[in-house]
Amino acid sequence: MKIIPTLLTLLLASLSVFSQVDSTGGVSLSGFVDAYYAYDFNRPPAHERPAFLYNHSRHNEFSINLAFLKAAYASENVRGNVALMAGSYAQYNLAAEQELLRHVLEANAGVRLGRGLWLDAGILPSHIGLESAVSKDNLTLTRSLAAENSPYYESGVKLTWETGKWVLSALALNGWQNIRETEGNSGKAVGSQVQFRPTGKVLLNSSTFIGNEKADSARQMRFFHDLYATFLVLPRVKVAAVFDLGAEKRLGSEGFAVWHSAALLLHYGLSSRVALAARAEYYSDRAGVIIPTGSPHGFRTAGYSLGLDYAPAAKALLRVEGRLLDSRDGVFLRGTRPVRQSAAITSSLAVCF
Repeated sequence: MKIIPTLLTLLLASLSVFSQVDSTGGVSLSGFVDAYYAYDFNRPPAHERPAFLYNHSRHNEFSINLAFLKAAYASENVRGNVALMAGSYAQYNLAAEQELLRHVLEANAGVRLGRGLWLDAGILPSHIGLESAVSKDNLTLTRSLAAENSPYYESGVKLTWETGKWVLSALALNGWQNIRETEGNSGKAVGSQVQFRPTGKVLLNSSTFIGNEKADSARQMRFFHDLYATFLVLPRVKVAAVFDLGAEKRLGSEGFAVWHSAALLLHYGLSSRVALAARAEYYSDRAGVIIPTGSPHGFRTAGYSLGLDYAPAAKALLRVEGRLLDSRDGVFLRGTRPVRQSAAITSSLAVCF
């Protein structure tokens, strides 16, 4: 398979290009590997966990969730990132992309237009959501249902203005988590992000998305709002609250199908190396816009998780987490039998460099 060597060649070439852009800047190379083992008590025979989970999604299998190598360039007026990846996250979350693009985590370029004003373009991390694809940066090992079912990445242009305690962004995008444009869709989506840090211990975020995710012949506008807040309650206690609300126009109707989700997350450091992580969440998508089930009540599921983190070294993190998903209807499968619950234990060893 020649795709990975080709991508690595492009990454090394980007180092040379970035280093020649502006001699006042510098190039850095970094990497990350998240190796994991997950056991789903519903024991899916094909080793594939529920289709709406895109991270740590293989059952009873030692696997790599995400491994990437990243080159970054930054100077006073220019910046750029190229990150190439592999793992089950790329396999499942980018399944709809062209084969070569499935291995691209980031590829973007930016230029400073004025004081605190930047324009970035390319494949970017999503402006929506508290949690990212990089597990070490999240409060809990597994991702919330809200995070798994909203964009992790996007393709387009982003204008960002940072001033004092505020960061304001406006975006034009190809769509809802897609690099290449949807076939038959000639429109573009727009988004916004507002972040406010009243103190060094509090962050408030509001992100929006507006766009059509279908072909022009079946135009259905989607509206989405993501709201979250993080609080450093004590030096080792961090709390986060998330609430998402989405609506999409029903085909052939003036009405909208609505979905919403909420989550409360806690990370409590018992010591400099050991921490507890917990999450309670709820996701409701009665019309099956994001998570289709065929159930008369759609997808209406509560979730609970409890995890233990241990950092044996400065750049290594061992995590284990138990998680229970409890749905109103039998939206999960145990063999071929529908069941209301899904329980799993996930473990991970992540190293960054």
